[in-house]
Amino acid sequence: MPAPAPGSAPTPVNPRSRVLVASLIGTTIEFYDFYIYATAAVLVFPQLFFPSSDPTTALLSSFAVFGAAMVARPIGAVVFGHLGDRLGRKKTLVVSLLTMGVATFLIGVLPTYAQAGWVATALLVLMRLAQGFALGGEWSGAALVATENAPSGKRALYGTFPQLGAPLGFVIGNGLFLLMGALLPSAAGADPSQPSDAFLDWGWRVPFLFSAVMVAIGLWVRSRLVESAVFTRTRASGGVRRLPLATVVRGHGRQLVLGTFIMLATYVLFYLMTTFSLSYGRAAKDAAVPGLGYGYTTFVLMLIFGVLFFAAFTLVSGPLADRYGRRTTLIWITAAIVVFGLVWAPLIGLGTLGVVLWLVLGFTLMGLTFGPMGALLPELFPTSVRYTGSGISYNLSSILGAAVAPFIAVALWEAGDGSPWLVGVYLSAMAVLTLTALLLGKETRHVSLDDDETARTGDRTPSVTATGGS
Repeated sequence: MPAPAPGSAPTPVNPRSRVLVASLIGTTIEFYDFYIYATAAVLVFPQLFFPSSDPTTALLSSFAVFGAAMVARPIGAVVFGHLGDRLGRKKTLVVSLLTMGVATFLIGVLPTYAQAGWVATALLVLMRLAQGFALGGEWSGAALVATENAPSGKRALYGTFPQLGAPLGFVIGNGLFLLMGALLPSAAGADPSQPSDAFLDWGWRVPFLFSAVMVAIGLWVRSRLVESAVFTRTRASGGVRRLPLATVVRGHGRQLVLGTFIMLATYVLFYLMTTFSLSYGRAAKDAAVPGLGYGYTTFVLMLIFGVLFFAAFTLVSGPLADRYGRRTTLIWITAAIVVFGLVWAPLIGLGTLGVVLWLVLGFTLMGLTFGPMGALLPELFPTSVRYTGSGISYNLSSILGAAVAPFIAVALWEAGDGSPWLVGVYLSAMAVLTLTALLLGKETRHVSLDDDETARTGDRTPSVTATGGS
């Protein structure tokens, strides 16, 4: 890092604790929001917002709204990336978190279809789109706060803290739904999958309203951040780009494609181990498409146990990536994901012990592959387009992996007559694509985050000076 000029005031530095909390809180809310909406989309939204004589149609309508956020995320990545690369990381992160928090809270106070008709459904769609839009700028901003403020040699370690939001959000979101199911039990007992009248009336709203508490904490922490020295120097030197999107597409198209596919296996594994596994684990053994036959509460507790390994190995992955490099570490982990996908059926066939081992291995690999992404994707792009580039790669991959994975997995599950072996093969195939992208890419561990556009690509597109001129 360049030394300050003699006699100049030292650049303000964010305390380590503030950096880590500020990068962690937003992604925790992001994944918390995903889990509570996904749960509500199965348990209550079909009845409350999508009434239909056909329960399957109502459920699919509910999931369609859930998927609408995936469409909005790349748009949010472009808009918030533009703001983050033009105005700075701090202001953009505050706006994205506030947008996400307001939308999530408002879902908790929406009228139902019985109260407001199609207006209620339209409002739910609007809030879901707002969530997706905000989430499009959340992850990349949080990753940049962590990595651009990291000390030398610890970028990957700091980059794991935004990633910890995934397991933390899972535990908090599912834990709160389990708690509400226990406090408002139906005739079937404390099982949220069989909601009581009280749960349908107001219990499901509590997790959405509770998000306001986390958002308030996040806003307080983020409002106290100072802009990263890396971005401050870029702005002072006139390196801010007028149109970051145009610059990143024209000058960094290869990095965009590689980043998208490097993230692909991570997204597919994540959604298979959370969304698909919950459906597969709860499906009755004598159903038309048989599953494992576990009760909701039992299997969610098994998932939470697995997620503990997700959290632990997310942290483990940081020092590994700092020591051995992001590319080398991820090549080995992705190869292990290929093997893991091929042994799904034998593992699950061992009974409960095998199912637990399947969950533990899957979430362990999830932590190991997800952790280094917090450093790798930002390192692919120079400071002037880092927010835009990393955000687009991350969110395009969410469409290719997250948006379609649940539907493909269900189709393959049915094609396998209840066996998940084809789903495992699908995971392995996606991991091969990621492995190919990693082999085509370069190591980024020693890349300086101060590298400007010209140093990396020779690009000389117009920039905006510190005073806003061209």
